[in-house]
Parts: sequence; structure tokens; C-alpha cells
Amino acid sequence: MPSLRKKRLIEPPPVAASIDSRNGGAAAAQLAAQRRELAAGLGAPCPHVSPKFLYDALGSRLFEAICELPEYYPTRTEGAIFDASLPAIAAAAGPGTTLIDLGAGNCAKAARLFELLRPLQYVPIDISADFLRDALERLRLRFPAIEMTGLGLDFSHELRLPDGVRRARRLFFYPGSSIGNFSPIEATAFLRRLRAACDADGGLLIGVDLVKQHEVLNAAYDDALGLTAAFNLNVLRHLNRLLEADFDVRQWRHRGFFNAELSRIEMHLEARSAVTVRWAGGSRHFAEGESIHTENSYKYTIAAFVSMLKLAGFGQPRVWQDEAGWFAVVHASAI
Repeated sequence: MPSLRKKRLIEPPPVAASIDSRNGGAAAAQLAAQRRELAAGLGAPCPHVSPKFLYDALGSRLFEAICELPEYYPTRTEGAIFDASLPAIAAAAGPGTTLIDLGAGNCAKAARLFELLRPLQYVPIDISADFLRDALERLRLRFPAIEMTGLGLDFSHELRLPDGVRRARRLFFYPGSSIGNFSPIEATAFLRRLRAACDADGGLLIGVDLVKQHEVLNAAYDDALGLTAAFNLNVLRHLNRLLEADFDVRQWRHRGFFNAELSRIEMHLEARSAVTVRWAGGSRHFAEGESIHTENSYKYTIAAFVSMLKLAGFGQPRVWQDEAGWFAVVHASAI
């Protein structure tokens, strides 16, 4: 697409497949790693699948639809915070950043920041490279003056950015409640990796879902229309493709609920009856009622999350909240 800045076609390391370079070797290496991870999770004493596998192309579109549901408050609540406080948020972050959008999806959340934030480079990262590629092509038409480099990358375990990503003034953008998918220990380690990838003038802009009434939380992850159930069940189709497995979606049901003791939403897929599932190189028998744990979403207090940021090495954060105290947007500098 035409651009006022040169479009980067970079040759990244194997774990960071540029959606522009379409590195076949990197894609093969990532697929092999994903298959090992999935087989290990399904074979574990308590079977589990990382929530990142919820976001294939169809999963990403289903999640977009979930964000429109009346029960799913995080997206609209976070959006209202940005609408009310964007000038102050942009002033805290400063112009001329390298805006690195983690789990970018359709890139819409970052795009609403462009006018005031004025980034020099935009780097959307998403595990669903095909979905990201389509979104980025549309975005380049709208903002031709911003250099854009998309990466198809799984950043959940490590973050190795290619040379084409500017080091100066990196601002990691992690909206929504995605930090809640990590346990508190994992989240601290993840935030430390982000801090290590920043220069002194870098920082973090992150959305955090807060503790609230249990009935609000339960409804958000088990909606009346059944979209969250479809989103969760779709991971089985994704596993069929990645692992050459034979999951039958009709044999499973969605369960989503708030675990008050651990302060987290849990999502599971529960076997409706006894079933044996086979995949390339393995198999597992599931008893009736046995489940695969597909997602956690931890909910925080402001004090707990600020403590986590400081433990990860970030400086004193600034916090913006909605009036009900359901959600927070936090900016933390690297020093």
C-alpha cells in the first residue's frame, strides 16, 4: 500500500514472523512449538490449553462480537476511560513513541490513540497473523504517515523483537483485560520482560480489570446469547487443525465462572459424556464431566496491580478509572 514512510520488510528472528516477510521457516518453527505445547497441556494431569489458542481467525472475529454484548463490560468501560482521559493519557506517554500493540487483533484500540499520541512507528503483534494482516492493510490506508510493522508472534513466553522495531521510546500497549490471563507470578515475569525491552524513556500503557460484583463477572463470561460459549468451543476446531486432532465440538460444553478464592474468572470445556480424543502422536480419554481449562482472567485491586508494576521495575504509575471502579487504564514509565 502507498505510504509517506518507507514500508519495512524485515527479516526477523525465528520467533517473530513478520506478516510482511511471510517467513516460512519461522512459521514452521512456531507451529512445531505450538504442537508440543498443546500436546503437553492436553496430556497434563489437569488438562489445559493456553488462552492464546482461542484467537485463530474465527476466534478473533467471535471475540469482536463478544465485545459488543451488553454483558461484556470491559471493552466499553475501557473505551469510556480513553474517551474521557485521552489527552491526559497522551500527555503522560508523550509523542513520538514506538507504539507496540500486544495482542493487537483488529488494531482498533490503538488506532483511536494515533491522533493525540502521534507515534513514529506502530508495531501490532498478534498470534493470528492472517487476521492481523487484513487489519493492518486497512489501517495503512487511514494513516499513511505512520510507519507500520506487523508481527505474527507469540509473546506469552518471550519477547524478541526484530531489528526493524525502533528501540527508542518504546511504549508497550496492552489494553483490555489480557494481563489477567497470566497468573500473578506469570504476570510479574511478563511485565519484567516488557520493562527489559524498554529504554529509560519507554513505558507501558495497560488495561486492568478490577474486582467487582460476582454476578457482573459471571455474566460477562457466560452471556445469554452464547457467544462466549461459541468462542470457547471454537478452540477445539483450532486444535483439530494444529494437532490433527478429532475433537467433536458437539461432545463438549462451555463453563465460565468467577473463582472468588483465587480472584479469577475460569473458563473450561466440559465433556458431555465419556470420550477419547486422538491427535498426531497422542490421545486422551476424558470421563463425563472432566474438563479442559482454557482461560483464566484474574481481577485486581489498584493497590495490588501498582505493587506488581513496581516489582517488575516500572516507575510510579498514573491511573485512570471509570466512575464505578470496574476498570482501570494505567500508564507506567520505565523509570
